[in-house]
Amino acid sequence: MFMQHRKKRHVMRNSILILFLFFIIGGAVYGMHRYRSVKNTVNSSFKASGVVKQRNVAQQIKDKKPVSILLLGTDTGALDRTYKGRTDSMMVVTLNPQNDKTTITSIPRDTAVTIPGFEGQAPSKINAAYAWGSSKTTIKTVQQMLNVPIDFYALINMGGMKKVINEVGGVDVTPTLSFSYAGYTFKNGVKTHMNGSKALAYSRMRHDDPNNDYGRQTRQREVLMALVKKSGSISTLLNQSFLNSLSSQVQTDLTFDNLTALAKNYRSADKTVKETHLQGHGKELSGQDMEVMHKKELQRVTNFIRSGLDLPHKTTGTAALFTSTNDSSDSSSNSANTGY
Repeated sequence: MFMQHRKKRHVMRNSILILFLFFIIGGAVYGMHRYRSVKNTVNSSFKASGVVKQRNVAQQIKDKKPVSILLLGTDTGALDRTYKGRTDSMMVVTLNPQNDKTTITSIPRDTAVTIPGFEGQAPSKINAAYAWGSSKTTIKTVQQMLNVPIDFYALINMGGMKKVINEVGGVDVTPTLSFSYAGYTFKNGVKTHMNGSKALAYSRMRHDDPNNDYGRQTRQREVLMALVKKSGSISTLLNQSFLNSLSSQVQTDLTFDNLTALAKNYRSADKTVKETHLQGHGKELSGQDMEVMHKKELQRVTNFIRSGLDLPHKTTGTAALFTSTNDSSDSSSNSANTGY
């Protein structure tokens, strides 16, 4: 259906994964003095979510069993915005070293849900969960929407993406769509060198894309692939001043020890990468344009993630507003726990 298969050379689709990658490699390859410096910097980004873990995550990593990470990208850190914001990018990643597989599931920012603790605001867009209740509420929402455990989270704001791109001297991207946005013009098929600000504009435009947010996700992937190609060795990004600067753009409940354990024992998980996204249909609810999901689609994605974690089948969650049929013309309901 919406699933695509990628081999090891495939690059993951969000800037958070770049951060994740060079942090863990930095811990693995640098000498003891460098190791301690990087460790202190990485640990400065640690922030517990406040959610009671559904599993013993330390034991999962120790036993080299599959883990899940919720990756969040906020619409802050650039354009004179403050750190708190909504999550423009949301992905659930599973790492499974036992079958050498990674899965990546994108969740549309406009997915219609009931946000735990804010039931009176339902239906709400899922990207409001972070703005209203930070990582704790976001994790709870995703867990209740898909009935999957979230073991860790990692968050980066727009400023982090911009800093990484500028640090490597910009990236080269060949746009697949012609458009103008934020003072920049992009032409389909014309290779373009982009600094951090221009790349940010290219990856942020949504309303003029015929595929809306799904098209923006594709452009985010294009920028990321160009970034990895340009940087070559991730170690070029591991200078202390750069890490110190970037650490203020990042939050995660992964400790440095967690990251180095993943680097050491989970490397084989990228041999096969499978990706999918939650596909809904647009509908105006409570005066806002939202993405409403089919019940079968929610179950498909639940099955996909749970399979990546080697977990048994369970019925999908109840937080999302869903249709019980594939008829997008059904009338809407304000209850996010029943079909309509």
